[in-house]
Amino acid sequence: MDLVTLAAAEGGIQRGDLRSLVVVIAVAALVPIVVGLLRLKIAEVVFLLALGVIVGPNVLNLVSITQTIALFNELGLGLLFFLAGYELDPAAMRGPSGRLAVSGWFTSFGVALAVTAVLWSTHYVHDFLGVAIAFTSTALGTLLPVLRDRGELHTPFGRMFLGAGAAGEFGPILAIALLLGSQSIAIEVALLIVFGIVAVLLYFAPGLLTTGRIMEILQRGHRTSSQTAVRWTMLLILGLLLLSTALGFDAVLGAFVAGLIVRRYAPESLENRLIPKIEAIGFGFFIPLFFVVSGAKLDIVSIAKDPMRLLAFFALLLAIRGLPQFLLYRQVIPDTRQRSRFALYVATALPILVAITSLETANGIMLPQTAAALVGAGALSVLVFPLLGDRIGGAHTAVATADSLDEQH
Repeated sequence: MDLVTLAAAEGGIQRGDLRSLVVVIAVAALVPIVVGLLRLKIAEVVFLLALGVIVGPNVLNLVSITQTIALFNELGLGLLFFLAGYELDPAAMRGPSGRLAVSGWFTSFGVALAVTAVLWSTHYVHDFLGVAIAFTSTALGTLLPVLRDRGELHTPFGRMFLGAGAAGEFGPILAIALLLGSQSIAIEVALLIVFGIVAVLLYFAPGLLTTGRIMEILQRGHRTSSQTAVRWTMLLILGLLLLSTALGFDAVLGAFVAGLIVRRYAPESLENRLIPKIEAIGFGFFIPLFFVVSGAKLDIVSIAKDPMRLLAFFALLLAIRGLPQFLLYRQVIPDTRQRSRFALYVATALPILVAITSLETANGIMLPQTAAALVGAGALSVLVFPLLGDRIGGAHTAVATADSLDEQH
């Protein structure tokens, strides 16, 4: 009896789980080679999603969405949002940049409520709040690797996008927690306060409780098999994932907050040995798995039957999320081409769409065809908007400096 058969007999890993994992990781390993050899200027996540569709149940049926795969998928989503939270520079949410980011998100939310109300009244959608929140999201975690690889993450353009992107991720996350829960809003607010108290304690406690001896152990662990800091970071991520789900919130809330906490104690620097290891775990395994599995779960049959729904949602992502930014940022990004690029980047959406549609379909609120069209529109936005933005604005053109931004506000 081989090990897989023995494990299956004991209730462990199933042969189908292992086969699905091998296929998913084979896709993840193949994509960067193909992109590099062909020198394609397309985000890898697009290929991961597309190949996920091909190997998924609707085409080749090489990947089955078992409980094991679903768990790994959730961990991938969690690590994606953890790294997004870690990359968020607190300075991007302070001052004029932060005020613009928050104003931009609330403007988009107001427009989304009005547009979705029309769609809901005509029975085009049945999930009013879920669809409205989905239209306000930004794929910060998806575009961060692109900006990082180009060296734009800490440019004025990158900092402004970090602020707008953070609002486009954290705003929907809070809206999901408050508006899409099964409890009343008063109870949801109370639970959110409980989560916030725990998060604040975790944010400040290490600095108060960590002694010099413990720091020495953590630093020494980077060079040994203990990898102590990595273990504690994973415990923090999983603990906050568990807490957020236990309180009835989406798991991405816990992951995002975990990233903010870790940034406080492991800030970006050349001496940072922790984050490269977490990135290796995330981008090397779990995050590409999340995108491939998301593609495999996509209901392409319903999309094929009604492609206009996907195209309508795709256009609405730009109109609801992108257009308000184009208008609001006209003073700090006076160049029309660069502001167009910025608006297209902010309108790019995907991970939050996956989180919302998964939550709402599981609760029986959102129709599968609506969920598939939203995720498909998000995937199309990842493919089209960044490419179009770079073609219009040029990926490396400078925009308003931080000093000029402060002067204009």
